Amino acid sequence: MDNSIMRSTQLKGDLMMVMVTMFWGASYLFMKMGLQSIQEYNLIALRFGFAFLVATLVFYRRFPKMDRKTILHGFLLGSLLFLSTSVVVIGLKTTSVSNAGFLFSLAVIFVPLLIALFSRKKPEKRLLISVCISMTGIGLLTLNETLSINTGDFLCILGALFYALHIIITGKVTQKADAISIGVLQLGFAGAWGLLFSSIFEKPQLPNDTESWMAILALSILCSAVGFIGQTVAQKYTSPTRTGLIFSLEPVFAAFFAFIFIGEILTYKGYVGAVLVLLGVLAAEINVKKPIWRRNFVKTISRSRASG
Repeated sequence: MDNSIMRSTQLKGDLMMVMVTMFWGASYLFMKMGLQSIQEYNLIALRFGFAFLVATLVFYRRFPKMDRKTILHGFLLGSLLFLSTSVVVIGLKTTSVSNAGFLFSLAVIFVPLLIALFSRKKPEKRLLISVCISMTGIGLLTLNETLSINTGDFLCILGALFYALHIIITGKVTQKADAISIGVLQLGFAGAWGLLFSSIFEKPQLPNDTESWMAILALSILCSAVGFIGQTVAQKYTSPTRTGLIFSLEPVFAAFFAFIFIGEILTYKGYVGAVLVLLGVLAAEINVKKPIWRRNFVKTISRSRASG
């Protein structure tokens, strides 16, 4: 494939990941609304269950073509998705939202570290620098006090590890498979795990007010159906490390939506953190050793707009 076409395709994948990350940034507001009337596993079951139904209605024609390998991949990713989501939700009981946001963003660091561990290769220095910049920004944006490790913090770190594995495995299994089918199936399996755990440890129920229904539907359609299927498709065209770096924008979007809908204003430290996160992502995209990047970048965007 021509290098210019590859760059254009990767740019589209990156932009799709930015859209997905925006939805996930908004999910913090929706989860806060939903948890006011339903329990944790119940929320997970409804979120991913409804998302699976919506995605199935849209992509039902793909189901007869699914083979055993596709189903197994969907089960694996769905299980990791359930694990990462559930431990973070439970962890929020004993840690602050700021700590949870920062610790879950450790997935940005875990991705290149796990890739290096599995492949026995050192990650690129440029990407390591980008990760450091992004993580510094996330810390400034989300931490309000000294970080102390407790049960909730540990669970959020564990959730970040599970999600880093999810990112890496998604990048692997979608290269030679139907990414959309896998994306739909993972929603179904995550919802099924949520329903099973809710039946054992809770009393499953439907939301009992309009606000909770709106939260569940937004989580299901935008943050889950569109979000996770979009991630699965986008990762066919971009690397797991770049995906992890783009995910570092999540707290930026969370802060933006908090400002728009509840009037939350960031501190000076928070705005500095947001800028550093953006710089970290840009640093991953720009190779300073090649001055020609500006011309190539402009050409890539032009081709993307012309073909889009």
